Amino acid sequence: MVCGTVPALAGCLSAPPVDNPALVRAGGETIENPVMVSPGQPTPASYRELFEKVIEVLDDYFELLPPNPYEGRIVTKPRIAPGYEQFWKPGNPDPRSRLFATLQSVRQTAFVEIRAGERGGYLVYVVVERELEDVPRPARGLPVAVFMETPTSERRLEVLTQEVTGDRMWFKVGRDYALEQQILRRIRQCR
Repeated sequence: MVCGTVPALAGCLSAPPVDNPALVRAGGETIENPVMVSPGQPTPASYRELFEKVIEVLDDYFELLPPNPYEGRIVTKPRIAPGYEQFWKPGNPDPRSRLFATLQSVRQTAFVEIRAGERGGYLVYVVVERELEDVPRPARGLPVAVFMETPTSERRLEVLTQEVTGDRMWFKVGRDYALEQQILRRIRQCR
């Protein structure tokens, strides 16, 4: 009786089958986008302070285009998303996105809009767009070694460089919600 129960219980305690998806946990609480900052009556001083705090947070991740406080919009220059090989750079808090950026050229651009809330305060809306590079051919081909049996007296020096062109093609693949949440958390802490 005991021998028959132990294998039955051990089956319940074993690992889930391979086709069963793994449990994915969110990295903390989800912050709604737009986030309410500086509740109360909006004033020019509170707006200026908030605008500078948002610039300070975005500056840690992106290079900014010249911001215009009268427009209430901050736009960044596109940047190549860091992968695991650039562990010191901030961005991509999601391990899956970080791995994806390691294996593929991913570009990110952020847009932030600050507007007055209906019941006071300011609403800060953050969008981080992701793009993939469309490469017509690999940047580097497979290495090919050619061995010659007879030495040549004429040697030519060829410098091989990567072809740099300004006509790279990028196509949008969606938003980077994990980075948006990280930026929103930091903006919310600036109250």
